[in-house]
Amino acid sequence: MAAIDFQELLNQYRRGERQFQGVTIEQADEFECDLREIELTTATINAAYLPYSNFGRANLRGLVVKQGNFGDAKLGSCNLAEAKLVGINLSRADLRYACLRQADLRGCDLRGADLTGADLTMADLSGADLTGANLFKAQLLETCLVRTILFRAANADLAMARCDRSTILPDGHYYS
Repeated sequence: MAAIDFQELLNQYRRGERQFQGVTIEQADEFECDLREIELTTATINAAYLPYSNFGRANLRGLVVKQGNFGDAKLGSCNLAEAKLVGINLSRADLRYACLRQADLRGCDLRGADLTGADLTMADLSGADLTGANLFKAQLLETCLVRTILFRAANADLAMARCDRSTILPDGHYYS
C-alpha cells in the first residue's frame, strides 16, 4: 500500500482525482471536509478526525480506521461493506442507505445516528451504543447486537438480528 499525506490527498481530490484505493494515511485531520464520491477501498487511516465531513456516495469498502471521529459526518449512500471501524465515533452521523454489510462496528458510538434504510446484514455491532439512533427500514439480518445499547433507538426491527441478554432494547429492558 502506498502512503499518502492527507493534505496531498485533499489537493489531488480538489484537482478532480477520486481514486485512492489501498492507500495508507497516517493522520487525517480536517473539519467539514468534502470528499463526496471518493474511492478509498481497502485504504487504512491510522488516525482520523473528520467531524461534519461529507462522504456522500463514497466507496469506502474495506476501509480500516484505527482510531477516529466521524461525528455528524454525512455518509449517506456510502459503501462501507467490510469496513473495520472498531470504536469509532459516528455519533449523529448520516448513514441513510449506507451499505454496511459485514462491517466491523464493535464498540462504535452511533448515538443519534440516522441509519434509515442502511444495510447492516451480518455487521458486528457488539458493544456499540445506538441510543436514539433511527433504524427505520434498516436491514439487520444476522447483525450481531450482543452487548449493544439500543435505548430509545427508533424503528428497530430485531426479528432477524442476533441479540443476547446483555442487549439493551429501545424500551430500556434487556433482551430475553
